[in-house]
Amino acid sequence: VQLQAYGGGVVQAGGSPRLSCAASGRYHMGWFRQAPGKERLFAAGISDSGGTTIYADSVKGRFTISRDNAKNTVYLQMDSLKPEDTAVYLCCAAGGLRPGVPATPDLCDFWGQGTLVTVSS
Repeated sequence: VQLQAYGGGVVQAGGSPRLSCAASGRYHMGWFRQAPGKERLFAAGISDSGGTTIYADSVKGRFTISRDNAKNTVYLQMDSLKPEDTAVYLCCAAGGLRPGVPATPDLCDFWGQGTLVTVSS
């Protein structure tokens, strides 16, 4: 499984970038983020059909995860960004035997390389 994440960069607080993660197939997917010196934390996840989405409390109401299965691509629309959202954002895929959306790193079988989002105040 190959995952390619892109769309990061430097944005001002309050900005609304969109991250994309292209996969080589259709999987339950998750977005995680890791700030410098911090642990990797769940942000949002989506089922392979797109029918189920879950969010961390820290991003609920500001981030929206979606997918286009014709393109095997998952998106993370980030709105109302704050400086504390600065992190490397990584997408992951849960393997075929996993029952649901990966909400913890140990439920991810494959990882993309990550894309850095820096929010300036």
